[in-house]
Amino acid sequence: MRPPVIPSLYEVFAARLRKRCSPCRRRLIAQGVLWVCILSSTASLAAAQGATDVNERFRQATAAMREGHLDEAHEGFAAIVKETPTFAEAHLNLGLVLQEQNRFDEAAASLQKALVLKPKLRGANLFLGVALFRLNQLDKAVAAVQKETAAYPKDPAAWMWLGVVRLAQEKPEEAAEALDKAAKLAPDDLDILYHRGHAHLLVSKNSYGRMFKVDSRSWRVHQVIAQANAEADRHVDAVAEYQAAIKLAPTQPGLHEELGSEYRNLGKMQEAGDAFVCELEIDPNNVLAKYKLGVLMVEKGDGAKGKELIEAALREQPDLLHVDYNLGRAEMLLGNDAAAAQRLERATSAPGSDPEVVQQAWYQLGIVYRRLHRLGDAQKAMATFQKLKDEESDEAQKTLKRYEAQRNPNTAQPPPSPQNPQ
Repeated sequence: MRPPVIPSLYEVFAARLRKRCSPCRRRLIAQGVLWVCILSSTASLAAAQGATDVNERFRQATAAMREGHLDEAHEGFAAIVKETPTFAEAHLNLGLVLQEQNRFDEAAASLQKALVLKPKLRGANLFLGVALFRLNQLDKAVAAVQKETAAYPKDPAAWMWLGVVRLAQEKPEEAAEALDKAAKLAPDDLDILYHRGHAHLLVSKNSYGRMFKVDSRSWRVHQVIAQANAEADRHVDAVAEYQAAIKLAPTQPGLHEELGSEYRNLGKMQEAGDAFVCELEIDPNNVLAKYKLGVLMVEKGDGAKGKELIEAALREQPDLLHVDYNLGRAEMLLGNDAAAAQRLERATSAPGSDPEVVQQAWYQLGIVYRRLHRLGDAQKAMATFQKLKDEESDEAQKTLKRYEAQRNPNTAQPPPSPQNPQ
């Protein structure tokens, strides 16, 4: 005789459980989760237990969980496991009710009983790990969740929880490994992505901290500080740190390219160009340095040199960002308007493009179309450009209003509208 089978519904309640994960608050089980996992084939139950009233009592306990009547549900499932002590799924459900009641010691005992009866009962080890986590028994929690990942290696919830417990153990490397596996199984799960990012952030922090301890005067340390400044838009400080790194390691590949990017962010085009040239002297195969120097040449009006460099980089790396736009601008400088139009048309729909680049592609298309005497297309291109600019302005206005509302929640006056940039 077989008891009811629950695993077909496991994905539902496991997904809900993932979204209730909060290591800092340790709130791990959600209201509304448990009733999903206690659903089962009540007809099978009645046949398995040979008792006509078990079916009805199981249904009543299920209904009680749905309505949030935890005491009633607890009483119902407790009676069922007392009457049929070998019913593993009933012990699992009772354990989940006890978890919802914050009775974690009792929940762990009930879940352990379920596992004695059926060692690979899906979800039992996972929820046992959750209960032990709430009891701050982290080593035991890891052991339980690891059994779940071993039995069900394609379950992202189990891998996520292993990562969460590892984070609580202050073992970010192990946490990152588990959360990477969870992310491969559920790449768009926001909770997994959050915990994975947190784990990798801690790994990076520990790694950099170790660097400082090993040699605080290393060029690598200056490079790390420069990169941090660049990400924070402190470009002057980033330049100073890259210069310090280059002084210690003047022929290290990559440093001059990164320095050139920071000079460009500061509008120092000559210094940026010199840095890219130095990089290519050190590493002629640096595709990004070649591409960035080519774009810089286009911006300085040298279409021939810019096109040569960009196309050389493109042959080595076909997926360069905004390459159609930059080659389109180079063709415009060379007077190759038909070729420019083809490039710019592709730039307006290139995946991953910056909205500002798309806007400028439409603007440049309008100019090229006029040169080609395609006046209707030129008018449409300029209209699209203006539409995108207006949408950008509207979004900026909405953002400003939200900011003003948060800063001055009691004011009734709307903020002034930003001017539409020309």
